[in-house]
Amino acid sequence: MKTLYIECNMGAAGDMLLASLAELTGDVKACEEKLNSLGIPDVTYNFEKSVKCGIEGTHARVVALGVEEDEHMHEHHHHEEHEHSHEHSHEHSHDHEHEHEHEHEHDHHHEHTHEEHTHDHHHDHEGEHHHHHHTHMSDIENIIGGLNVSDNVKQDALAVYGLIAEAESKAHGKEISEIHFHEVGTMDAVADIVGVCVLLEQIGADKIVVSPLATGYGQVRCAHGILPVPAPATASIIEGIPTYSGNVEGELLTPTGAALLKHFADSFGQRPVMAIEKTGYGMGKKDFAKANMLRTFIGSSEDEGDKVIEFKFNVDDMTGEEIGYATGILMQEGALDVYTTPIGMKKNRPGILFTMLVKPEDKEKFAKLVFENTTTIGIRYNEMDRFKLARREEKVLTKYGEVRVKVTEGYGVIKAKPEYDDISAIANQE
Repeated sequence: MKTLYIECNMGAAGDMLLASLAELTGDVKACEEKLNSLGIPDVTYNFEKSVKCGIEGTHARVVALGVEEDEHMHEHHHHEEHEHSHEHSHEHSHDHEHEHEHEHEHDHHHEHTHEEHTHDHHHDHEGEHHHHHHTHMSDIENIIGGLNVSDNVKQDALAVYGLIAEAESKAHGKEISEIHFHEVGTMDAVADIVGVCVLLEQIGADKIVVSPLATGYGQVRCAHGILPVPAPATASIIEGIPTYSGNVEGELLTPTGAALLKHFADSFGQRPVMAIEKTGYGMGKKDFAKANMLRTFIGSSEDEGDKVIEFKFNVDDMTGEEIGYATGILMQEGALDVYTTPIGMKKNRPGILFTMLVKPEDKEKFAKLVFENTTTIGIRYNEMDRFKLARREEKVLTKYGEVRVKVTEGYGVIKAKPEYDDISAIANQE
C-alpha cells in the first residue's frame, strides 16, 4: 500500500507542506511550472533551496497580487473599517505569515516587536498602492471553480477552505456568508491550498498518516490585541485530532496547515512500518535551535487491517421484492457488504437472515436505514477486526479494447482479475 507519512514536529503551515510534497515528486522545478500553469489569478509560485540546522530542503515562496506574503501580512491589520475580518486576517494571513515560514511564529517576544515595526513600514510603503478589498466564501468558490485543475482537486480545495471559514465563523460569532477574507491573504491561501491538493493528487497515496500536531504555546498579536496560542480559529479546526503544545514558544500551527491535514489525514499517530522510498523537507524562513521544517515520507506498507461493524437481523414477513429493494438501498448508502441467508425461524416459518458490514462511524446511520427499510424490530451487532488486501484498478489495452483489471496485494500475495462488465461487453460485441 502506497503510504504518505507527514511529520509535524514543528507544527504545520501550507507553504511548508507544499514545499515538502514538491520534493517527494522528485522534480521540484516541474512542480513549480505545473503550479504556475493552474491559472490562479495574480499568483506566482517559486521553490527555493533552504538550509536549516545543516539540513537542506525546499522553501515555497508565493507572490500574490505582486506582494510576497511577509510583505503584506501586517499592512491590512491597520484598517478598522473591516475590523472583524482582520481577526480573520490574523488567522488567515497570520496563517500565511507562518506559512511563509512560520517566520513570525515562534519567538513572539521578538517577532511581534518586529511585527509592529513591519506593520508601520509596510503600511507606509505598501499600503499606498494595494487596495484593501475583501472577498467572501462565494468569491473563493468562483476562483477555485475556474482553475485548470481536476474536479477532485476543486472539491478538496473547497472542503479545506470550508473548514477554515467554519472555524472563523465560530470564532467571531458570524455566519459564514458574513466572513470576509483580505484579498492578498486570500490569494496566498488559495495558492497554498490548491497547490497542496494538486501535489497530493499527483503523489496518489493510498493512505495518509499524520503525526500529532505541535501547536506551540504562548500568545500572538492580532488586530484586536493579544490572543492565546493556538489562536481561536486554529483551536476550532483541531478539535478531535491529537495535538500538543511542545516546548517552542509561538504559533507553530496555522489555520491553513491544520485544515489541510484534518481534511486529508486518514489517521493520526506514529509513523507506521513502511519501506521509505523518498523523503521531502519543507522549510520555513526563520532559524531556531530546532530545524524549522515539515518532513514527509512516501513508501509502501502492508495493510494492517481495520475494524468493521457486523449487523445481523432476521425477517420472516418480507417478500422477495422487498428484500431485494432493502439490500439495494443498504449497498447504495455505502454498506461494505450485504448478503442474505435462508433460515428456519420460530413457529416453523422460513425466514431470511441479513448480514451486513459497515464502517464503525456509520453504525447509527445504518441502524436507522435498516429499521426504515425492513420489518425487523431488532439488530444484533459486533465490532470485528479484519485483514484485507490493498486494492487498485489498472487499465490494460488488449486487441479487443481497453479492459479494467482489479489488482489486490499484500501479505506477499498479488492477485489480478479483469472487470466482469468489461469482459461481458467485449463478449457481446463478438
